[in-house]
Amino acid sequence: MTDALFVVSEEGYWGEECVEPLETLTEAGVEITVATPSGDPPVVDERSLDPEQVGEETAEHVREVAETDERLNDPISVAQADAEGYDAVVFPGGHGTEWDINQDKHARELLRDIVEGDGKALVVCHAVGMLAFARDSHGAFIVNGRDVTGFPNEWEEGIVDEADRMPDGRKLPYWVEDEVEE
Repeated sequence: MTDALFVVSEEGYWGEECVEPLETLTEAGVEITVATPSGDPPVVDERSLDPEQVGEETAEHVREVAETDERLNDPISVAQADAEGYDAVVFPGGHGTEWDINQDKHARELLRDIVEGDGKALVVCHAVGMLAFARDSHGAFIVNGRDVTGFPNEWEEGIVDEADRMPDGRKLPYWVEDEVEE
């Protein structure tokens, strides 16, 4: 059986970026474990539940899965996870990753170990910001020599204000495109 680990933000994951691969892999027979930095349940970004942002059907579906999926509601801590136990590690996006997942040393170690091993990593949207901080076992940036697609600055401009504050008032710690390019 194939095993995948989903590393999901407690500060706000984008619902569809988590739920879609979670359901797709489950339907394909993949055994999934969910982890968060502390082991507390992840928190869905309210904007990803807004019908005006994602449509009524998607908003309802994501809300239902977020509320009822046992894996999302009873995660392990990232520190408990070992990449050797998984064929793939999935890092769903969402602005929240900038405050927890991307900065978490255990999450970066999981990414390093899965990339250096035989596994695969799916790093989505804002979670791509992790590549600005993650290093391989020799100290080089994991992103070196790789093509990367993530959340572009032009999209961020439509979300944050002139002081880089999110609609909920939190100040964005960095812009993903800028950090990964640097």
